[in-house]
Amino acid sequence: MNLNIKDIFNKKLPADPILENTRRQVAKACFSYVQPKQTLKPELLHASPEMLENLGLSKADSNSEDFLKVFTGNQVYQNTKPYAMCYGGHQFGNWAGQLGDGRAINLFEVEHKNKTWQVQLKGAGETPYSRTADGLAVLRSSIREYLCSEAMFHLGVPTTRALSLSLSGNQVMRDVMYNGNSAYEKGAIVCRTAESFLRFGSYQILASRQDNKTLKTLVDYTIRHHFSQLGTPSKETYIAFFKKVSERTLNMIIHWQRVGFVHGVMNTDNMSILGLTIDYGPYGWLEGYDYGWTPNTTDRQHKRYRFGNQANIGLWNLLQLANAIYPLIEEANPLEAILNQYKTDFELKLLSMMRAKLGLHNEDENDQKFILELKDILHQTETDMTIFFRNLSNFKKENPQEGLQVVKDAFYKPEEIVGDLESRWTNWFKSYAKRLGTESGGDEDRRKKMNTVNPKYVLRNYMAQLAIDDADKGDYKLIDQLFNMLKKPYNEQPEYQQWFAKRPEWARHKVGCSMLSCSS
Repeated sequence: MNLNIKDIFNKKLPADPILENTRRQVAKACFSYVQPKQTLKPELLHASPEMLENLGLSKADSNSEDFLKVFTGNQVYQNTKPYAMCYGGHQFGNWAGQLGDGRAINLFEVEHKNKTWQVQLKGAGETPYSRTADGLAVLRSSIREYLCSEAMFHLGVPTTRALSLSLSGNQVMRDVMYNGNSAYEKGAIVCRTAESFLRFGSYQILASRQDNKTLKTLVDYTIRHHFSQLGTPSKETYIAFFKKVSERTLNMIIHWQRVGFVHGVMNTDNMSILGLTIDYGPYGWLEGYDYGWTPNTTDRQHKRYRFGNQANIGLWNLLQLANAIYPLIEEANPLEAILNQYKTDFELKLLSMMRAKLGLHNEDENDQKFILELKDILHQTETDMTIFFRNLSNFKKENPQEGLQVVKDAFYKPEEIVGDLESRWTNWFKSYAKRLGTESGGDEDRRKKMNTVNPKYVLRNYMAQLAIDDADKGDYKLIDQLFNMLKKPYNEQPEYQQWFAKRPEWARHKVGCSMLSCSS
């Protein structure tokens, strides 16, 4: 197994001078060197063929003893020095101070075909940032992260990627719902990859300590290696950098809204500086179309990170990042202008995205009102988001009276579509048919276009839970089946038709299907 190692992060940025792996506050440093924990009996469960290729590895490499040892933390790859990154963050709106990679250990950076990948293990043991935790991960959460990060990539959503999923051979104690019922679970390790794992919190921690020297070093590093098109670091470049981060963050969230993804824990330490979806914890996919839904039980009371609030939280988090880099700019107006532009762009991009979901390509001054009416009707009775928009592509503008029949499989309680609600749907479909009449192209052309933005298959919570339940019994076939199906989420794939279905009733209140916690 040969990798083209091109470590930059741990060579260009200041390191924690203390080498002991003890919990502590780490000052004037961007990372701490740390060794992954040796595991009892590592076993590779799955490896992504695509990510193997991206790193310059083969299928044969993934079957080797070296691969197993390196990507479970049992062997340090030659001439590399693993490390954990230092960052802080706002958690649920409150400053939490130093957080850092509590159970993520960065192995190295690989360059292949002019692209650099930072390679990181999640669940490979304690670091100086582990606080009171053990630095480990369980199979349950590791399956969810492995499957979802690859599924998101194939949906066209900016995301970190996953290389491999392995068992550690160790048992790990966890309290799934934080209710005092701790139990042992199978330990696991996910190898995840990205161009960079830098977060908003990486800059915030330095600003909070008034360490402007290290802050400038890190921002300059970020621009040179990840935003090099902006030019040499300067006050103007810092402003342009913030603008890029703002645009990428909004782009990511618009994609989340398009496919019905709810991150669940949008703390500033979980916000990628590259606008990638990062840290797949208590995430979920909308079943019923509901702006107020969040999968995270920790957020059940205030619903800060609910589906309909994700764009607002993106803006709030960007404000915290603006505050962090302000010492390098010392001028508020350009930063405020970028934040205000985010608000304007959100409305425009959301409208454009919803037009695409409805197969509309021309602009009409009444579209905003027309789309708001649809969203309001969708909230009146539980309506499956994925099925509704996918089946809507089969609507024929010549037959608006058949609209309800076209989308009927999306309703959880079709018996509720009567009276006033039925009338509203009928009127909406008439308006939709009329609006489609202003578009060029026929129904078939529109159907094909709609099916490139409205996925047929997403990783519904209950699907991941079924794979977890099987894996707990030693059966890993469903992981592979879901992995392969989710590589082509916009294709019909009739062999997987069973997964194009509403959430089953047994999953409505089941832990892992409707209720999730940060315990992983």
